[in-house]
Amino acid sequence: MIEPGLVKLPEMTVPPQDAQPTSLPGAETVPAQPSAIRAFLQQRSSGKFADGAFGALMLVCALSIFAIVLLIVFVLVSNSRLSIHAFGWKFFKDSSWDPVSGDFGALPFIFGTVLSSILAVAMAVPLSLCVAIFLLDICPRPLRAPIAFLTELLAAIPSVVYGLWAVFVLVPIVRDQVGPVLEKYLGWTGFFIEPNFGVGMFTASIILAIMIFPIISSISRDVMKAVPIHQREAALALGATRWEMLRMSVLRNSRLGIVGAVILGLGRALGETMAVTMVIGNHPDISKNLFAPGYTLASVIANEFSEASGDLYLSALIEIGLALFLVTIVVNAIARLLVWAVTRGESARHA
Repeated sequence: MIEPGLVKLPEMTVPPQDAQPTSLPGAETVPAQPSAIRAFLQQRSSGKFADGAFGALMLVCALSIFAIVLLIVFVLVSNSRLSIHAFGWKFFKDSSWDPVSGDFGALPFIFGTVLSSILAVAMAVPLSLCVAIFLLDICPRPLRAPIAFLTELLAAIPSVVYGLWAVFVLVPIVRDQVGPVLEKYLGWTGFFIEPNFGVGMFTASIILAIMIFPIISSISRDVMKAVPIHQREAALALGATRWEMLRMSVLRNSRLGIVGAVILGLGRALGETMAVTMVIGNHPDISKNLFAPGYTLASVIANEFSEASGDLYLSALIEIGLALFLVTIVVNAIARLLVWAVTRGESARHA
């Protein structure tokens, strides 16, 4: 019996989702229109040709790197063949450079390139890591963006601008203020002795350190930022100080990326030309005194290539470029070995 005020509705059954729609008797069934994606997939071919063409294009792009390197080596070797036949391996061991008599040796330039780059890295790495750590965990938030922007802006300044600044600002400072202090307290080492004219290996190393500082700092900061936040929180929860947290959780886990940043900075220092040419003194000499003038592989090419008279002189300068290419390869290979050694040690500790 139905209570007053209530109306009993007929029960309705819901067809299952996979049930086919029923059509009325005598009505024509219209098939559902396929979607745009399905229509495209049905009309196109199997795609084997497109996949093969894409793979071939990627292979060509990858092999082009080898082609470029081989082309560079071929051009350097072929154009320096006259100097190679005249001097042989003596070219890399001789310290004389006399275009008048036709006697050439690249040892002073190799010495100046390696020494200035190593000194620049030694100066730039501590400063770069300190700035990266400060921006990452210590810097107040309102100052973080401006300081990071200025740090990255230093990497965009042209080399000749650095050179001009070094000539008018850095050279007088090294000559009149920094030089006398270093000579007074470190002159007994033989690295800082008179005469000091402001231009020399030490000044060139400082300007190189300033130029590679933003590269190392920016990359190191990005690498340290990628360290998971829970590792830092775990170290702080265990009672570690901020320095202990940064040393054990951040620097320890990001050291491979920091080494990579240092390698990039070292590559920039090895090939730098204009700024170094303007402040290094440009004299082919091997000296223990860092105040003495020097020469680098890149600066001698920039200074003397346009003035080279004679096929042997021009061939010797091109072989200088070959020496710079070889020095870059050797230094980067040593850096890669260091990275491999650190990686192997990391794998052994986690095993």
